[in-house]
Amino acid sequence: MFGINGGEFLVLLVVALVVLGPERLPHYAEQLAGLVKSARRFAKGAQAQMREELGPEFDDIDWQKLDPRQYDPRRIVREALTEAWNDDDDATPARKSTSAGATGGGVDLGKKSAEPAKAAPAPYDEDAT
Repeated sequence: MFGINGGEFLVLLVVALVVLGPERLPHYAEQLAGLVKSARRFAKGAQAQMREELGPEFDDIDWQKLDPRQYDPRRIVREALTEAWNDDDDATPARKSTSAGATGGGVDLGKKSAEPAKAAPAPYDEDAT
């Protein structure tokens, strides 16, 4: 459940027994059990409330898709870029990708801009001040 195997659980149990002592360990175990029970009640109550508010749409939700463990930023960026690239291809079918040197450093030479080109700012001259 928490990525703990049997051996690690036994080590944690022994450490808890040594740190807490046999007198206090049953009390803390009861508190932990109560915490787990209240967390389960809270989760079931939240699920019931969502089911009540969403109605029949609750059963249509794909919970696997909403699982944060499924989140892969590389896949999301790749899909977004592929989608954007496909949208660009649909809008301008004549424009094809070429190397940066052939297109003037990534500038689209096939499209003319309505704005005039801006001049580069003059370098700062310390002697002028």
